[in-house]
Amino acid sequence: MRNDLMQNDAPLRPILVILHQQHSTPGHIGQTLTRHGHALDIRHPRFGDSLPLTLADHDGVVIFGGPMSANDPDDYIKRETNFIGVALKEEKPFLGVCLGAQMMARLLGVKVFADPAERVEIGYHDVRPLPETETLFGGGLPPWPRRAYQWHREGFELPTGATLLAENDSPFPNQAYSYGPTAVGIQFHPEITYAMVSRWSGYNPARLTVPGAQDRAGQLADHVQEGPAVRYWLDGFLRRWVEAGRVMVR
Repeated sequence: MRNDLMQNDAPLRPILVILHQQHSTPGHIGQTLTRHGHALDIRHPRFGDSLPLTLADHDGVVIFGGPMSANDPDDYIKRETNFIGVALKEEKPFLGVCLGAQMMARLLGVKVFADPAERVEIGYHDVRPLPETETLFGGGLPPWPRRAYQWHREGFELPTGATLLAENDSPFPNQAYSYGPTAVGIQFHPEITYAMVSRWSGYNPARLTVPGAQDRAGQLADHVQEGPAVRYWLDGFLRRWVEAGRVMVR
């Protein structure tokens, strides 16, 4: 399948990027996609940006995280959640990061939930990849990270028909899943840069006192230690993710 995926010589199309705060960036995900030759079509539906009716002019879509909940009644949350259905119907690559993964879970009919004991996952936490990762997109992915950056207080149930890709022993055990040929939701944040770790942990000191949160010094130290392995995986993952979608439209 690897050779088939590499034979699509059609021009690269942009990747649609959906962000939820005015000063948010797509971090290493955006940098990696740009390095692979994709333009980024960045939109903020929360602040009035429209969403396309089809993804025919895009090679994929990434919905990032944010401080809001997939359970919120806001119109833009509903619009983004429903828009995931366009990607699934057209079998275009979809990547949901944290909130984006939770939105896809909601669309597929399962619960997004907080821990009753109010524990969170913040900082670097274990991620346990399952054997199913070895055949994702036909195989050929680098090893999945064993520790990754987290910043969330909600998790998701596994949707019917989805394949669990990674788990851990936290209150939010479902860490990654796939649905259909090209859609993946991940609870962790592979896009995180050192500057983002510094900013998130520095601007939210109260959040770091909650059970399950790693202290700021530990987050920064672990990013130096764990970040290279996450970025190595991310490079291969995004390449195969886009290729899998491009072969679908040959």
